[in-house]
Amino acid sequence: MVAKLKDVAQLAGVSVTTVSRVINNYGSLSEKTIKKVHAAMRELNYQPNALARAMQGKPSKFIGLIFPNLINPFFAELVNELERQLFTKGYKTIIASSAENPEIEHDYLNMLMANQVDGIISGSHNLDIKEYHQIKAPIVSFDRYLADNIPIVSADSYQGGQLATQYLLDHQVRRIAVMVDEDQSVSPTVNRLQGVVDYLGRHHRSFDPLDAHQVDLVNVFPGIYDGVIASNDVQALRIANIYHQAGLKLNQDYFLTGYNGSTLIRQTNPELPTVIQPITELSAKLISTLMTRITSPQATVPSAVVPVQFYAPANSGW
Repeated sequence: MVAKLKDVAQLAGVSVTTVSRVINNYGSLSEKTIKKVHAAMRELNYQPNALARAMQGKPSKFIGLIFPNLINPFFAELVNELERQLFTKGYKTIIASSAENPEIEHDYLNMLMANQVDGIISGSHNLDIKEYHQIKAPIVSFDRYLADNIPIVSADSYQGGQLATQYLLDHQVRRIAVMVDEDQSVSPTVNRLQGVVDYLGRHHRSFDPLDAHQVDLVNVFPGIYDGVIASNDVQALRIANIYHQAGLKLNQDYFLTGYNGSTLIRQTNPELPTVIQPITELSAKLISTLMTRITSPQATVPSAVVPVQFYAPANSGW
């Protein structure tokens, strides 16, 4: 039998009104009472009806997360951290992977709105999703332009491009390849390449841009390059493996930088220099920006940029 509100109240030894206040985080209650109610809910496996609450004009306490994929370690860790931080604030998450497919993203947006989520955080890479221009629910974007009224939270891509380039020049590389993997959207990631170009320009250095979607890595590397700026860590490791197969050692015979710096990559491949997008800080800023939009829906909420860091390993070769 499905547990009801009165069953929870009876087991916890409190009134139905008190249980409702705990669920809705309303009013002043003792920590002892809150713990008793939560314990009773767990024992009875009681699930508040979020949709019914939303229909009554109450918050559903659900946040939708839309990201292109959860295979990339960076996105997986970012979604995990968002889920963790939201939970501490009393929210549960509905996680949707758009698989870089506009049709899938369209369906997920409709699903999230049908379930009356209180807000959405989107890291979508798809373009021309017209629903983003029409949705009235609070939305915050990670690192992508979605619509004029949607604030963007991003890591400092320009700074990241500068730090990666500085690392290569500090190691006196002679011939530099820069992997270019930019979409056509008006998004902060385009600043990464600009950071590279500006830094090289100030030091009167040239480079070869390589289209990540067109170039065959095996046919290009090692080649003439002793310095490579990759678009992300996974791509960097693929390139590093090609050099390794040719008998060349990373951070000795050539220098390479990744991008994202997820915990998994740094733990399993500590020899890879990379730009770290700070997941904890990004998650906190995404959530605080979304909470501002939820509590002040008519206010103009500015976009935000979070500083990046650079990870350079101790002397090591691979």
